[in-house]
Amino acid sequence: MNINIDTDIDANVKKEAVFSHLVGTLRIALGFIFLWAFIEKVPAALSGTSPAYGFLTYGTSGPFAPFFQSLAGNAIVDFLYMAGLLGVGLALMLGIGMKIAGISGALMMTLIYLAALPPEHNPVIDEHIIYALLVLLFIPLQAGTVLGFGNWWRQNQLVKRFPILE
Repeated sequence: MNINIDTDIDANVKKEAVFSHLVGTLRIALGFIFLWAFIEKVPAALSGTSPAYGFLTYGTSGPFAPFFQSLAGNAIVDFLYMAGLLGVGLALMLGIGMKIAGISGALMMTLIYLAALPPEHNPVIDEHIIYALLVLLFIPLQAGTVLGFGNWWRQNQLVKRFPILE
């Protein structure tokens, strides 16, 4: 059996590079989903209409529906919803703040999932759970370092002082 160590190392480096770029691309794509949801709701917010009202009033179902329906039209809920969509979307697209983006993005997706139980197309899992798992996965993978500003961001003195900002 003839093993060429140089070839094996080259193959592993190529696999790692492909994986890293795929994760970076996935991070940017998911960030665009969050950012697009924000952009779609800006006209409603600017006109004084609650951007979350329609979903919270008519899109909720299941055991938690009464709780989520009671939040419809609440200005604080609207602000947090829009700030979350914008913040998570920009953080994912830029590759900065992966810890906060991962945690808050997963929280947002879990809340939306709970608001509309049971899922429409599957009895247990829907896209919100997949998105929540993905944004959490970006944290340990340090997904912002490839195709993003993650390395630069981590050198910031504020980020060094408060590592949660990584």
